[in-house]
Amino acid sequence: MRLWERSTAFRAFRHRNFSLFYTGEIISLSGLWMQRVAMNWLVYRLTGSPLLLGTVDFMAQIPVLLFGSFTGAFLEGRNLRKVIMICQIISMVHAFTLAVLTLTGLVQYWHILLLAGVIGTSDAFEIPARQGFTIRLVEDEQDLGNGIALTSTLFNVTRLVGPTIAGMLIAVVGEGICFLVNGLSYSATLIALAFMRFASPLISKEGRKPVLEGVREGIRYVRGFLPLRNYLGAMALVSFFAFPYMVLLPVFAREILSGGPQTLGFLMGASGLGALAGSVRLALRRSPVGLGKIMAYSCILLGASMGAFSLSRNFYLSLALMALLGFFMVSTLVSCNTLVQTLVDEDKRNRVMSLFIVSAMGLTPLGSLNAGWIASFLGAPATLFMGGSVSLILGVLLWRSWPAMWALSEPVYKRKNLL
Repeated sequence: MRLWERSTAFRAFRHRNFSLFYTGEIISLSGLWMQRVAMNWLVYRLTGSPLLLGTVDFMAQIPVLLFGSFTGAFLEGRNLRKVIMICQIISMVHAFTLAVLTLTGLVQYWHILLLAGVIGTSDAFEIPARQGFTIRLVEDEQDLGNGIALTSTLFNVTRLVGPTIAGMLIAVVGEGICFLVNGLSYSATLIALAFMRFASPLISKEGRKPVLEGVREGIRYVRGFLPLRNYLGAMALVSFFAFPYMVLLPVFAREILSGGPQTLGFLMGASGLGALAGSVRLALRRSPVGLGKIMAYSCILLGASMGAFSLSRNFYLSLALMALLGFFMVSTLVSCNTLVQTLVDEDKRNRVMSLFIVSAMGLTPLGSLNAGWIASFLGAPATLFMGGSVSLILGVLLWRSWPAMWALSEPVYKRKNLL
């Protein structure tokens, strides 16, 4: 008997399509993290400006906010595998273009800024498509939560591996090779997608509606169902006020902890390890029942961890708090993702998941700008403390409203045979 047939933590691997996709993503996401590190290093080497570095990140993320609400409705009734393949090809061309420009010495800042906008627009379609595609990879909805948690685990494992490899390659051969390796890595996911087989058609023409009508219907559906409204609303506020803590880490590394790039690396590594532990913990759960409580206390403890980190002036204490921060950040994110995925009606999945993407990711770049602006007046510690306070208050409100939300969620889970 295979490991994943015996283990609760790996039961999503019973599904062939999920195993194929996961294997391809191990390679592709490692390449993606290599490119992110190499791109940041390249921009800073060319410009020497933290502001211009942040602008590239903003350009790569803001399309998710601008288009995210519409792409979910646009994707309803479409072949999501084909959409993901097109987006992966765009990402591959993007990486190869960066590689050629860098290796030939022709690269300029405006090239990187323009390409960041292109890949951000592609992500605005690919990320909602992936969310809707996940349920097709795991045929048994009882394994869906495990599949989402394992995907988060994969993301955090590659976040530890990819940057390490990138750092060594940059030191030896430069950034261009990292871009080249990333371009090649996308072929792994493309091959995995090509080899998938599905028992039922991927296209449902009955579900296709005009985009604006689909957006309005998705918003009405969420507003009319208290659990979805509360979970997505809380996620939006946490992503705006709490998730942008990463943008302030360089300030803490240099100004608060009197360190340098290595200090920043240790802080990011501690956050990544905590996030990995949080993903593994949720992967061990058999059922979405109780995730509402987990999301509530994860918000509370995320806020408490952020507040404590903002007050810490000791390097080792700060490392421990960063690990806790990463743990509860991922616990909040994955819990919300699983709750929305398991509560939503199938015919509204893509448009609701697009609202989740906007809530969880689309507001983060605006939150980063807001955090940077506040920090310029009040300082990074005060900014982080306020963001943590918002997360803590939201967690308390979620905890108090959980009985009412569970009363509405329980019939849905019974209907879906998840109880």
